[in-house]
Amino acid sequence: MFIGDRNMEYFELNNGNKLPALCFGPGIMMRGFKYHHNIIGKILDKIEIKKLEGKYFKAILSAIENGYRFIDYSATYQREDLIHKAIQESGIPRSEFILTTRIPNSAQFENKVEDVFKRSMDRLQVDYVDLLMFHWPIPSKYVSTWEIISKMRDKKLCINIGVANCHKHHLENLINLTGILPQLNQVEIHPLFSQKELCGYCKKKNIQMQAYTALARMDERMTRLPKMKELCKKYNKSMAQIVLRWHIQNGIIPIFRSLNAIRQKENINIFDFNLSSEDMAYIDSININARLRYDPDNCDYNIL
Repeated sequence: MFIGDRNMEYFELNNGNKLPALCFGPGIMMRGFKYHHNIIGKILDKIEIKKLEGKYFKAILSAIENGYRFIDYSATYQREDLIHKAIQESGIPRSEFILTTRIPNSAQFENKVEDVFKRSMDRLQVDYVDLLMFHWPIPSKYVSTWEIISKMRDKKLCINIGVANCHKHHLENLINLTGILPQLNQVEIHPLFSQKELCGYCKKKNIQMQAYTALARMDERMTRLPKMKELCKKYNKSMAQIVLRWHIQNGIIPIFRSLNAIRQKENINIFDFNLSSEDMAYIDSININARLRYDPDNCDYNIL
């Protein structure tokens, strides 16, 4: 079945299913929002939230209109209703979308994995998701969570199952203890933090890699490099387009977040060129093992 832009490339998973090579992740709607506690403040909060909802909804809808069909989300963000609304408004059948949701840490801690997943499906107003994963590998919890996720697949509540933020030792533990191979591992990857060893392991195991923070938040340690600027001129592409193309040619599905319709349109226009092997090697060489997000082995899971 045709999904999205006809120029889209696809990656085949270890179960034979395919995913688009580019993913849109709207992320959390109210990052950094601070609620007021007095009456006037609460009224102002409601007005501001309505504005944010409108902007967020329009951004999801514009992404769909620009050709994105692979949407990354998490139950942690709690606004699946706006994704449903945007899909409904677009007039495009749900069957043409690849919808992801992730099990939040709180559900793992509270042993409410199945309940939270079903609430997420209710807000999306779907009877299945295309990709279900856990958000973080919480010690003493992630193996049992993985087993529950696999049961959701058996019940046909999800088509593909994956994990997020897993190091090699997490994956080895899951596979050795359950015998269940993930279709996908979503981790932080970008030119400043290329994770070549983990990518190599997953490639050997036929586990698809997916990258968040894929554009390195346009960190100046990447964007100021003269060679990167030269590549933009050489290919007549933006730096974001160059980096997204680098991911895809490395066999990785990048997720990008932008609420700007112009950037959304620009970032999907990356299937009409290929980086040379020399230019790929150069971008690979930028790596300085600079993680911009949390290390799964050194973080407080209670605040994530």
